[in-house]
Amino acid sequence: MAASMCDVFSFCVGVAGSARVSVEVRFVSSAKGKGLFATQLIRKGETIFVERPLVAAQFLWNALYRYRACDHCLRALEKAEENAQRLTGKPGQVLPHPELCTVHKDLHQNCPHCQVMYCSAECRLAAAEQYHQVLCPGPSQDDPLHPLNKLQEAWRSVHYPPETASIMLMARMVATVKQAKDKDRWIRLFSQFCNKTANEEEEIVHKLLGDKFKSQLDLLRRLFTEALYEEALSQWFTPDGFRSLFALVGTNGQGIGTSSLSQWVHACDALELKPQDREQLDAFIDQLYKDIEAATGEFLNCEGSGLFVLQSCCNHSCVPNAETSFPENNFLLHVTALEDIKPGEEICISYLDCCQRERSRHSRHKILSWNYLFICSCPKCLAEADEPNVTSEEEEEEEEEGEPEDAELGDEMTDV
Repeated sequence: MAASMCDVFSFCVGVAGSARVSVEVRFVSSAKGKGLFATQLIRKGETIFVERPLVAAQFLWNALYRYRACDHCLRALEKAEENAQRLTGKPGQVLPHPELCTVHKDLHQNCPHCQVMYCSAECRLAAAEQYHQVLCPGPSQDDPLHPLNKLQEAWRSVHYPPETASIMLMARMVATVKQAKDKDRWIRLFSQFCNKTANEEEEIVHKLLGDKFKSQLDLLRRLFTEALYEEALSQWFTPDGFRSLFALVGTNGQGIGTSSLSQWVHACDALELKPQDREQLDAFIDQLYKDIEAATGEFLNCEGSGLFVLQSCCNHSCVPNAETSFPENNFLLHVTALEDIKPGEEICISYLDCCQRERSRHSRHKILSWNYLFICSCPKCLAEADEPNVTSEEEEEEEEEGEPEDAELGDEMTDV
């Protein structure tokens, strides 16, 4: 049974302060499923919609390595200067213009029972009302024998960085239903996400868990059941249902990235400065990122993923007319038009990053088929249909190092 559009739009939080809704979900084809379409003219640069996820969770390794984020909305909790000090490995690192930092530590609150941290009282209460009453380990937060801790440790042992999913996203789905007064409504909402065939689901699980995925999946299902079994969701705990749940999260989880340092940099960019002062500040920021790259590499953000109903209806194009971002430094997803979009036109985002979109059609198809199990037929791919199915020497060298690139897909992690 499908969720109503009222259910769907209740998770959107408005468009640029307006109540209007300029999109609708339509069935496209058996191959593509649903799509999102404009119902009126959307101008380039306009925010099409802002969406709150049904559930979201920080990646487990990311949290373990002290990327401190709100346990509910994933807002970065470190001050920008603290963030810079940790990422550069320089305890004495000082940032100019500290007044531009958007982190307000005086608003932070923790759960009084398990001490997990939130950015505000609003987030603490929202988590408690939706799922945290079920998931709160209380004083057993650091007990390795607690069922949820056993589940998380098992997940970390099979899914290493760069992370693309979290078992805790699935746990929050179950906990949400367990706590809900209207369980059927939440089950309908979760059922909106695409379903795959058994063979496709197995490929997705294989990608997430590696070559020994069958035995690992059995272990995770047993621990998941011990920690969270819910009669209303009994199908999710069967071997087939658990595999389907994995596939749902693997193909629909939208990456979320937050960073107090990034917010500070954006604020610095907006400063009106004398040319000499601007040059000095830009040089400082450039050197700061070089120092971070040398010390930390590519892992800059607090990272996690969430399930977004409307965003999941946006199909892929190698020439997208919209893009996703998280400019509020939390889990609120903004979809913005990259060009004018006419009424009746489909709104498409890209599941590839900018560099991947510039690669050959053959290489793009390899990445998309490996990660999402479909062959793209967007205008760019159709126009390049006569190109040979080969990669350049440079691309072949990259792919010889491992599987097709999947560490930084545009759909899975979007810059803040």
